[in-house]
Amino acid sequence: MKLGSDSFDEGRYHRQTLVDWWDQQRVRSARILVVGAGALGNEILKTLALIGAGHVLVYDMDAIERSNLSRGVLFRDGDEGAKKAGVAARRMRELNPEVLAHAREENLVHRAGLGVFLWADVVISGVDNREARIFINAACAGTGRAWVDGAIEGLSGVVRAFRPRDGPCYECTMSAVDRKLVAERRSCALLARDAVSLGRVPATATAASVIGALQVQEALKILHGQPALVGEGLHLDGFAAEASRVRYPRRDECPGHEDLGPVTPLGRGAADITFGELIARAERDLGPGAVLEFSRDVVLSLECPACGRREPGNVVLGEVGERRAMCPACGEHRIVDPASSTTGDGPVDPTRTPAEIGLPLFDIMVARRGMAKRKAYLFDADAAAVLGPLAGSARRPGLGSP
Repeated sequence: MKLGSDSFDEGRYHRQTLVDWWDQQRVRSARILVVGAGALGNEILKTLALIGAGHVLVYDMDAIERSNLSRGVLFRDGDEGAKKAGVAARRMRELNPEVLAHAREENLVHRAGLGVFLWADVVISGVDNREARIFINAACAGTGRAWVDGAIEGLSGVVRAFRPRDGPCYECTMSAVDRKLVAERRSCALLARDAVSLGRVPATATAASVIGALQVQEALKILHGQPALVGEGLHLDGFAAEASRVRYPRRDECPGHEDLGPVTPLGRGAADITFGELIARAERDLGPGAVLEFSRDVVLSLECPACGRREPGNVVLGEVGERRAMCPACGEHRIVDPASSTTGDGPVDPTRTPAEIGLPLFDIMVARRGMAKRKAYLFDADAAAVLGPLAGSARRPGLGSP
């Protein structure tokens, strides 16, 4: 700052608004979903706070460990044991009180309704596993959102962006080895393995800082309609100080492109509408014989073939590990009864609600009749419970396209 100048009168965001295409009001009104509050997530959230991103929803279920302190700019010594998402959101607000940041301290893959993707203008991922990326990719395809992925290892990393509905998606980039590794994390009964030797990936604060900043930069370009790394990846070799850019091909047979189409708000929540009512609504809209498809598989019951003990599941399938599938009475492996859909004839009791069988709040349910007729419904009455102080930013009818 030059002495004797009028620079002291510059506003908080003055220097960034000198970028010729930068619209600070667009940044201030942006709705950004951030998945992960670890090393990358810290850098993403820090930068979003600094630039004045107005509405940020962050998901992370993990607690802060001692080793996180060397890569988490938002974490302090006294934070060990606290949840990453809550601490990170609080520190964002301390960095910039103009930012509305809300934390969800839960597993996005199992507990986030698809309404959070519909709410967001753009999604930024700081996750460290393929399963989460597959879910984010499918959710963004269904709701028509772009997302920015990042990964780090040692001094190196990659940033890439996808708009799965219209171009190449994350699943298009997966190799046979990637798919094998995903399968290995599931048992033969499709249950989550309780212990899989994954090792530890070397990571540094320097790589996290560079990749996280680039992720936010790509998200900003997407928000402003500027050319971005959509369908491409930027690979940085930090040791050799080299970068390379790759364009991904779209595979039309890839399962990661399914579009949910227009989404109709129900004016109801997942805990206050029954499957009987949902079936009746779907049959009014589509005709008799409509099928309700869930956003993820659920477990209706677990039954032991040895002792006959049976208990209700009422949980998303991915949350049932091998240990939980063991019978508490005799230790035998129980039979899991999963469901991905229901009709007027079952398998779900029509008097039950989606929340009662384990589906998340603020979710989207798709009704189908045959191959041609389809309608998606949003449990929009759950918005306030999930979005908290961000609920007021959901201004679009049905939380539709940005």
